[in-house]
Amino acid sequence: MSHQETYLRNEAYAEYLAGWDATFYSKYAGALRPANPGGRVLDVGCGVGQVVQILKQAGYDVCGVDVSEPSIQRAKAAGLNCSVYDGRHLPYPNASFDSVGAFNVLEHVEEPEAFLVELVRVAKLGGKVVVSSPNFLRAIGWKDYHPHMRGLRNKWRNFRRLLAKRSQMRREPDKVRFDRMQPIIKEPFTADDDAIVVTNSLEIAFFLERAGCVIDRVECTDRQVNPAIDFVLNLTPLRYLMFNAFVVAHRKA
Repeated sequence: MSHQETYLRNEAYAEYLAGWDATFYSKYAGALRPANPGGRVLDVGCGVGQVVQILKQAGYDVCGVDVSEPSIQRAKAAGLNCSVYDGRHLPYPNASFDSVGAFNVLEHVEEPEAFLVELVRVAKLGGKVVVSSPNFLRAIGWKDYHPHMRGLRNKWRNFRRLLAKRSQMRREPDKVRFDRMQPIIKEPFTADDDAIVVTNSLEIAFFLERAGCVIDRVECTDRQVNPAIDFVLNLTPLRYLMFNAFVVAHRKA
């Protein structure tokens, strides 16, 4: 069984996702809103549909897809336009949506580079692409929840790895790939134990650009915080070393 197939009929995981309050997704949902009223939106990895619900209530034509059958059953029961997909090929024609996004999904997919290409493919020319994931290469932080981020030794390793990746992007761009890692199996389950991709904002932005996007902003905050604090945290390149990877782009016209 592939890693992706572990989600297909996992009732416990759907229950876990259902426990997240909709306000947790507010920054992502806000970034995903198209400029045009009533625009068409796709949330990839929609879970039980919290973001789809937020955007539907705001008047947008919004769809969601996920690899989890139990999650989609919950979303459909709430009257949301959500469906199961194979996790690889989005079931929509090219340039179908004004805005496309994935929140905390990229770190779980088996082909992350191809996944980002798919997001861009279904976005209209000029349309938004929003990707948010943990920064597993964070070198600055405290109370880190995942072993890949935790401790001074790991932080030093992450810093050096980011420098190496930045160098590779300049010298050998065709060889750049996300690093992989083994999922953590333990009880009780905590956030991102099941991650298999070492996501980070540097590579997310790199692959979106290669897929035909212009990067609008890269931030280390994936939730709504005090505007002054948010400004300071994202003011310098240190944002690539902290917290999360929140990237907003648009497809080149």
